[in-house]
Amino acid sequence: MGNTHYATPAAGAPLRLRISFTRALYADTYGGLRLAVVHAGRGDIDAVELSFVDHGTFHRRDEARNTLVDSNQYGTFNTYRRAGKPPWEGAETTGLRDAIEQYTAVWFPGAWATPAPRRITGLTAHKAPAQLATRSGGRGR
Repeated sequence: MGNTHYATPAAGAPLRLRISFTRALYADTYGGLRLAVVHAGRGDIDAVELSFVDHGTFHRRDEARNTLVDSNQYGTFNTYRRAGKPPWEGAETTGLRDAIEQYTAVWFPGAWATPAPRRITGLTAHKAPAQLATRSGGRGR
């Protein structure tokens, strides 16, 4: 729904996870994500804001563009973008993903458990033939 994402990490549970962008100082400019745990009947239970600056989301992009750390553009993105490109182009999301997983692990334990790696059909391991045992106790000619 617009700039907000809703998730139900635990099927059948009354708790939902809502993720939305946090606004920066200027219109149509975003500086992070807001995570909220929402109860179906009681509303917001807990919330946290994760800033892009704190999680290094746009550090590489801003460094490549020589964006100053104390400028309004550093660590943010806005809705104005190049045609065919997402507004968050250049984002490195590893830090944010880790923070989201850590936060949701408290409220939805086991919901993001990593599945076992899938086996790829056609690629199977073959047993190598065993080396023959040789006797070396006597003299050989």
